[in-house]
Amino acid sequence: MSDNLFETFAARMHDRGDATFIATREGRHYSYREALAHTSRIAGALHALGVRPGDRVAVQVDKSPETILLYLACLRLGGVYLPLNTGYTAEEIRYFLGDAEPALFVCRPEDLEAAQRVAEETGCPQVATLGTQADGSLLAQAEQATPFETIEPRDANDLAAILYTSGTTGRSKGAMLTHRNLASNAASLVEAWRFSESDRLIHALPIFHTHGLFVACNVILMAGASMLFLPRFDVDTIIEELPNGTTMMGVPTFYTRLLQDDRLTRELTANMRLFTSGSAPLTAETHQAFEQRTGHAILERYGMTETNMNTSNPYDGDRIAGTVGTPLPGVEIRITDRETHEPVAQGEIGMLEVRGPNVFIGYWRMPEKTREELLDDGFFITGDLAMVDERGYVHIVGRDKDLVISGGYNVYPKEVEQVIDEIDGVVESAVIGVPHPDFGEGVTAVVVREPGAEIDEAQVLNSLSGHLAKYKQPKRVFFADSLPRNTMGKVQKNQLRQQYEDTYAKAR
Repeated sequence: MSDNLFETFAARMHDRGDATFIATREGRHYSYREALAHTSRIAGALHALGVRPGDRVAVQVDKSPETILLYLACLRLGGVYLPLNTGYTAEEIRYFLGDAEPALFVCRPEDLEAAQRVAEETGCPQVATLGTQADGSLLAQAEQATPFETIEPRDANDLAAILYTSGTTGRSKGAMLTHRNLASNAASLVEAWRFSESDRLIHALPIFHTHGLFVACNVILMAGASMLFLPRFDVDTIIEELPNGTTMMGVPTFYTRLLQDDRLTRELTANMRLFTSGSAPLTAETHQAFEQRTGHAILERYGMTETNMNTSNPYDGDRIAGTVGTPLPGVEIRITDRETHEPVAQGEIGMLEVRGPNVFIGYWRMPEKTREELLDDGFFITGDLAMVDERGYVHIVGRDKDLVISGGYNVYPKEVEQVIDEIDGVVESAVIGVPHPDFGEGVTAVVVREPGAEIDEAQVLNSLSGHLAKYKQPKRVFFADSLPRNTMGKVQKNQLRQQYEDTYAKAR
């Protein structure tokens, strides 16, 4: 495997020739040979627009096969790919362009006018467009530009991408990912999940995120497999395509919605060999229900923007509900005390730290933040609280920032949520800490009921008695139609904390 990620991909694409790389339900199709040729033409357009090795290319466009070709062309030219959430506003884009200082901003055709204004304000020298039907100024220029036939030399430690974190606790940080980071992780996942040329991935994830772009697309490229590119997750479409696929990567919401459809059966999924889940915790109930309906045990894994994938339940062996498995080859983990940073005993909860070739090299232009979270010995402080059981499986307990400290006691939200979620009539719950005059933080639950369920606050609280220590039990229970989530399905507890921050104010 080359130190240059695109060299590795190009060799695989050359070998696969006329085999399908990417296709859509509308009949658009790129073989590996065609995709490789397109990368040289798009790279030619990027070069003509002034992009040089090391330059950032910021991209906020809707999902399409051509977006993946743009990503590959950027790598071919030695550029640094910077995907941006399609939901970001002009104000948010202004921050990213000002911070990353890209040589080029690629936007949707309909956003051109607004994008040009933001680019001018932030000093971004060029703007191009890319649509979902192989349209836009970038591809038009690619037809006219001189193809960039060579592959720009890149070292393993050169940047391949910058991905901005969600910024729920402050301004977004740009995680700098190298060629080694992305290549090593893709190779590990191909091996761990047994991907081969015969696989066909049903791709329904967004591609501005680690999961949909690097886990899904890089693995397919590394394996020489194919993927069906869907614009979004849609139950009817997935049901139609499951007999034609072999694998699907999803978030928990995918599986809960599929389970609500009676058409999901063992027969429907008979051709599938693997379902994976990530980006948010998968409940044990969903894991068990899916296995009962289909015969497939969902493979849950754990990763993050700064590290790609860290752990995975085994392909062969027990996929234990509620765990994220064991470290991937080459990845080390340790669990440390939140205060002393010393390793804790097996089975104890502490801060999860990760080290390996998958771990990023730091935050873009944030050296102090990098020093805080990326330690001298190479371990990265993930911000996740976890424990390792006697089998070596990792259990994620929650985010450190979500830990509730009530009356001096640590309350781990996931422990409380698991008990609440088992109550009849409850779909899911989120436990948060909000200011309390006596306890510092009051344990507070937000619960989503099943349609028609009449369970109330008193019944929830009574159900917890005898199951949880008194200090862990919520002081209040609120009900909501749904929990706020980001595009990858993670519950946005910061929004809930803000919404309920005055719950105990009258008691002050």
